[in-house]
Amino acid sequence: MAAARFRERFDLDITLRDAALDADNRPTRRMIANAAIGIDVEDAYYSVRELREAVSWVHEGVPGGKLKLAAILANDGADDFQRCIYFCLAGRGVVAMLDDLEWLEDLLERRGRVAGEQKRMKTTLMPLINPYVADTPDGPMVKLDGEFEQGPSWWAETMPSA
Repeated sequence: MAAARFRERFDLDITLRDAALDADNRPTRRMIANAAIGIDVEDAYYSVRELREAVSWVHEGVPGGKLKLAAILANDGADDFQRCIYFCLAGRGVVAMLDDLEWLEDLLERRGRVAGEQKRMKTTLMPLINPYVADTPDGPMVKLDGEFEQGPSWWAETMPSA
């Protein structure tokens, strides 16, 4: 009986909130954890996974990687979540960026597993309140250019401590 009480109105964002407030996490991780709060469980995971794959492809020199990343950042049919995550990490070094994206992807994957378990147990969840007020971006867009110039943040590293 007591255990059932803890499953009612379960907060799927609790691990993101904890990560966002954890002083032991570097600032970029706290920023991207905050940015993911309220985003639909599957949308958040697959968006971060797609972004991490594109950044990885650019870093590894995979043909089409730059075009994939540019297409994600220039997408005018989706909310700004992926751009938000990317620009929280941009310019800080690609290895650190990938490290943070993998960290967030792992958090979001575990969040999805918990959401699935909660659904199987038929428990109630606290509603996820999407932080975006519009379904599409309403500001300047990134130019869709697969030939963008990679600056020093793609080559030089100053890996901060976790």
